[in-house]
Amino acid sequence: MATFISVPLKKSSEVDLVKPLSKFVTSTYPASEDQGEYLRAVEELNKLRKSALGRPLDKHESSLEILLRYYDQLCAVEPKFPFSENQLCLTFTWKDAFDKGSLFGGSVKLGNGAFGHIKDTVLSALNREPTMDISPETVGTLSLIMLAQAQEVFFLKATSDKMKDAVIAKLANQAADFYGDAFKQCQYKDNLPKEVLPVLAAKHCIMQANAELHQSVLAKQKKRFGEEIARLQHAAELVKTVASRYDEYVSVKDLTDKINRCLTAAKKDNDFIYHDRVPEVKDLEHIGKAALVKPTAITPPLSQKFSDLFEKMVPMAVQQSMSIYSQRKAETVNRLVGTMREATNLCNGVLASLNLPAALEDLSGDSIPQSIAEKARNVVQHGGLQSIEQLIKDLPELLTRNREILDESLKMLDDEETTDNELRTKFSQRWSRTPSGDLYKPLRTEGANFRNILDKAVQADQVVRDRYSTHCAMIALLCKPENELNAAIPSANPTKTLQGSEVVNVLRSLLAQLEEVKKERETMEGEIKAVTFDMSITFLTALAQDGAINEEQLSLGQLDQLYGSYNQRVQASLRTQEELLGKVQTSHQEFSSLKQSNADSNQREEVLKKLASAHDSYMEISNNLREGTKFYNDLTEILLKFQNKCSDIVFARKTERDELLKDLQQSIAREPSAPTFNVPAYQSTPAAPSGPAAPAPGPTPAPRTSKPQPPARPPPPSVTPQAASTTPASSQPAAAPTNNPPPMAPQAQGPPYPTYQGYPGYYQMPMGYNPYAYGQYNMPNMPNMPYMPYQTPGQGGYPGTAPAGQPYPGYPQQPPQQQPYYPQQ
Repeated sequence: MATFISVPLKKSSEVDLVKPLSKFVTSTYPASEDQGEYLRAVEELNKLRKSALGRPLDKHESSLEILLRYYDQLCAVEPKFPFSENQLCLTFTWKDAFDKGSLFGGSVKLGNGAFGHIKDTVLSALNREPTMDISPETVGTLSLIMLAQAQEVFFLKATSDKMKDAVIAKLANQAADFYGDAFKQCQYKDNLPKEVLPVLAAKHCIMQANAELHQSVLAKQKKRFGEEIARLQHAAELVKTVASRYDEYVSVKDLTDKINRCLTAAKKDNDFIYHDRVPEVKDLEHIGKAALVKPTAITPPLSQKFSDLFEKMVPMAVQQSMSIYSQRKAETVNRLVGTMREATNLCNGVLASLNLPAALEDLSGDSIPQSIAEKARNVVQHGGLQSIEQLIKDLPELLTRNREILDESLKMLDDEETTDNELRTKFSQRWSRTPSGDLYKPLRTEGANFRNILDKAVQADQVVRDRYSTHCAMIALLCKPENELNAAIPSANPTKTLQGSEVVNVLRSLLAQLEEVKKERETMEGEIKAVTFDMSITFLTALAQDGAINEEQLSLGQLDQLYGSYNQRVQASLRTQEELLGKVQTSHQEFSSLKQSNADSNQREEVLKKLASAHDSYMEISNNLREGTKFYNDLTEILLKFQNKCSDIVFARKTERDELLKDLQQSIAREPSAPTFNVPAYQSTPAAPSGPAAPAPGPTPAPRTSKPQPPARPPPPSVTPQAASTTPASSQPAAAPTNNPPPMAPQAQGPPYPTYQGYPGYYQMPMGYNPYAYGQYNMPNMPNMPYMPYQTPGQGGYPGTAPAGQPYPGYPQQPPQQQPYYPQQ
């Protein structure tokens, strides 16, 4: 039976795949039928791993099928879960395959392409030093060994099938060449077990001997009897070398007997009959070579029974692209909605500064204008002062809860990093794992972003409170009964002469048109938010065709197609408003000149302006506080996910730390505990005297009669001219194709919460137009930007007063406290 070198299976510790994978599924995919299917698939994957690695496997095809199925599932799962970004805290511990057990077994099923795959693909994915059995040098040597053994299999098959001697000789000669390459590759490496080198040297000689044996048959057929003897003599010398040096590892008795029988017969015939001259070995014609093997790429699936457990789950590249697309879409929607709302707020502010429409309704001078009465009822319906005060009271509690979650998350990292640093100081270079400080940098960056977010939110809360304090008195007036409100408004001389005049009719017509513009914007805002499009199909198609996704190009093109027409409508709406407001200004100037002017009417108009402004401020402050409450609640969910990530990675690091400590303790226990003392001179063996008086040397030890012990480093076999030829290019191992996933598309700026390298981009927060701006900009890239709603260029930030910059030309400009933003109703 032929002796083959095989690689034992690597041993692994038990790993729970269910908890981390299930947590990722539940946090990434909403509760649905797909989520349940993915969770069941996670359970099946965990069972498959236990079947493949959790119990001893017998040497049978069924055991190989289990390993292949598990490998195929890993290849299918890898691009769909964020393993490469260290987002899933899974620690796989593998033992060195060469620590224990023999190298020798039955036939080898693994071709050398697998080791090339490990060298070119797997090693690049490791985040720590590989064990010696899968180091680049080791797997490179194993690849050459498997190539040589595969060639030997073809030689054995050809011999068994009794093919032509010319073919068999070439196959054997090529196998000898491959074994020689493998021997040269590993003779200076200490990674492999000591049995490997002698076996390779022996196989090199054995394959050469077989090549010479079968080539001698060809020489005999061509009546070259001297060449026949020369080749058989060379073959005999080769197997003699193996028998004398490597008989402990490989038996060549049968081959030796066969060669000797052929050599004896050939010599006898030549001595008595042919008398042909026996040439030197160096003068013999080179034996040809026939390479029938080459490295093959590992292209899953390897199992014919493979079925993807996560078939419906899209790859991580698509998930990342979908997240960035959603972010770009949110930015587009926020920009369009924000532009319309800014325009509406500006329109409301201009009209309030002109006391419109109250000035047209207050021609009697002694009753509550209808618009003011409606605003008062609206404030009461929304809860009045009590509603706002309750919302303001709730904010500190929500803020404190978020701060506590963030502080606890970072404390877990601090504690584990402190322990890691202490152990690193204690064990020095023995503590070989990645420092916690380096590993936690992305998480700490994200934590700093969250802290900055909370600080900005606190500032926004304070501005809202200040604004409420400014308008509190007038809001309280709006909440009073109608008779008290009427009494609080100063009366003025009647201006009934203006009722029915042309200028009043023109102003009312212009105000009606402005109301239509605002209603159209409300309808358009609903349409913009309702636009949906599934980009996953587009991204999947691009990934299948090109192997990568140009997210930016695809997303921008689709967004332009979806929202291009809305952008044109928004711009048209702005132009219409600008034109109408210009006409309102002109008509109002004429209306003001016709009104009878006195101190009472000016005082009354000033109070009406403040009441209108207080109503608009109440609605905006109320919306801001509700959005702030929602912001803190949504941020709580995000911080809890951040806390889970911190907890998971700390738990994984603790598990890794415990195993490393255990290995170090065992390693230290095996080291000699006592120092080595020098032997005193009087206990040393005296040196042999020299000179004529020296005693006769002792007897020489008898030569070994049993199997000789192998030398510490066996010498390479003798190389004949034909065996020294270079290996043809076709026999060199070809590099296995790289199966790494395509690079991720860069994170785009935008909502909803900070990104960081190596973790899921962000968790989508509900989009909305609010002063806390959780959906308005990319927080990690704009740390100095306050929490504010989306603004058009040139506009001031929430929640300050309305832009003090540039009102429409000619508009009467009021004090800053009377120019707040006016949200649409």
